[in-house]
Amino acid sequence: MARWEPGARERLVAAAVDLFTENGYDATTVAQIAERAGVTRSTFFRHFADKREVLVAGQDTLSRLLVEGIAAAPAGASPLEAVAAGLERASGALGPENREMVPRIKAAVAASGELQERDALKSVGLAAAMTGALIAREVPEATAQLAAELGILAFKRGYAAWSQADPEDGTGLATHALAALAELRAATVTLG
Repeated sequence: MARWEPGARERLVAAAVDLFTENGYDATTVAQIAERAGVTRSTFFRHFADKREVLVAGQDTLSRLLVEGIAAAPAGASPLEAVAAGLERASGALGPENREMVPRIKAAVAASGELQERDALKSVGLAAAMTGALIAREVPEATAQLAAELGILAFKRGYAAWSQADPEDGTGLATHALAALAELRAATVTLG
């Protein structure tokens, strides 16, 4: 097995998503994922604690990028403008390979209650990181939480729109995420 070839982590994610889609999450083993990726089980465990963690492989990076973007927003930026800066920074890290995985990941998550739970926890973690970054900018806690939750919802909606858009149009995830945030911001006005 080619355990020392570069890209083992990415191959493991692709193999897991394919197997979860083909066989179901519960019927897929770590050994099968490792074999499909062309690595050993020990290589799998160097990258992931268990098979559930494969689908949230980029959460730490995404969280870090969201926080960095919020922190780098101009001093006078509103909470949602800071969130937009975070979305823009995080979106820039996701490329065509991520876009291609979206339908397969959605299918795998939809078919497994355990993966749905883990996906929900991912959203909670991302929102908490964004809330913390906004509080560090001296945004009041309730406002920071609301802005972060809107940011997560905008990211999800933008990600869905991006994955369904024509890949040839050249529109990146950031464009879709920022459009979703603007739409949500406008919708808040109608809440009363």
